[in-house]
Amino acid sequence: MKITKRILAVLLAALFVVAAFAGCSSNSGKKEDTSKAASADASNIKVGFIFLHDENSTYDKNFIQAAEEACKSLGIPEKNILKKTNIPEGQECYDAAVDLADQGCKFIFADSFGHEDYIIKAAEKYPDVQFSHATGTKAHTKKLANFHNAFASIYEGRYLAGVAAGMKLNEMIDAKKIKASEAKMGYVGAFTYAEVISGYTSFYLGAKSVCPTVTMEVSFTGSWYDETLEKEAATKLINDKCVLISQHADSMGAPTACEAAGVPNVSYNGSTVASCPNTFIVSSRINWAPYFEYAIKCVEEGKTIDTDWTGDLATNSVVLTDINEKAAAKGTQEAIDKAKKDLEDGKIHVFDTNNFTVTVDKKSNLNANAKVDKDGHLTSYMADVDTDKDGAGDTEAVKDGYFHESESRSAPYFNVQIDGIKLLNSKF
Repeated sequence: MKITKRILAVLLAALFVVAAFAGCSSNSGKKEDTSKAASADASNIKVGFIFLHDENSTYDKNFIQAAEEACKSLGIPEKNILKKTNIPEGQECYDAAVDLADQGCKFIFADSFGHEDYIIKAAEKYPDVQFSHATGTKAHTKKLANFHNAFASIYEGRYLAGVAAGMKLNEMIDAKKIKASEAKMGYVGAFTYAEVISGYTSFYLGAKSVCPTVTMEVSFTGSWYDETLEKEAATKLINDKCVLISQHADSMGAPTACEAAGVPNVSYNGSTVASCPNTFIVSSRINWAPYFEYAIKCVEEGKTIDTDWTGDLATNSVVLTDINEKAAAKGTQEAIDKAKKDLEDGKIHVFDTNNFTVTVDKKSNLNANAKVDKDGHLTSYMADVDTDKDGAGDTEAVKDGYFHESESRSAPYFNVQIDGIKLLNSKF
């Protein structure tokens, strides 16, 4: 009897130890188990989103779909997802943020550059609510515990889209539709500042990596979303003998102008193949779902959200649509895949200073923050990372032979005017 009791006691002790260890290791279990736990917790959290436009804007549609995808993945019920669309970059943004906070949202996100100051003001008023802002530049200097910036290395996506553009130019050259010297692209941009400059430069460098004779013209509209102005800008570029068009603007203006003129188009923020089946080649976009999942989980678990969060190819934050075989050149997918692997492996860098030259003109303030060697290659560039009114450089961005974009803060700060790209106007 005593022996039996002793054995039983040992067995019970062993079972207790196993159970204890099982409980301690539950947080490091399989991914799906963690996700289920997070989903259960998420059912009580309320989140708010502020969008500059609605789903008619390719830019905002990309955010809206990502927010819905992330919330669904986290198990957040629809009643706890509050979305405000068509919110201008003004006091309306602050009012929207206040309303969301008053309705109990613990995480509030705004998607447009001009929203930032109003989101900061709301964050100061509601210290117990976490606020995040896309494309902003001030979180790392404001140092508010509940205000955060987020972006992604979309310059890598634009570079890959540029590879597709370069392949198309080569196809046109080989077919004798254009001469090598006529490989001129056009680009419709919103504003002349770093995010747009970084985007069109990386796109150009991607094209140049496969079509060395390429040049590019850029026309700015002064608006993120104006279908008439974007169509007019694209038409002007086409009339100026640009044989391929891309854009950093949010309407269907440029793509539809290309479709009407039969000019190849590389889009942004999503496929336009349904409306432009004959001219759409590919599109790059930021996939915001990984960030939304990350930030909301931080709120759920009481963890700190990164002040500046930068997604990349590895986090699936930088993606390309399927190419349109009808418009793309043969071999485009293979060329993109190779370039992507080289980017991921660190074999190539988008802003490798060996791949472009820069003209410095102190009198006109052209590239005043740059230093170049005798061949015109960048050796130094003091980037304006800590945003100020003067745009003064404060951070060395060139080292190891390339410009280190989005490493000192999430939002782009590459605003170098490189040779081979002509600006037809400027809009600030």
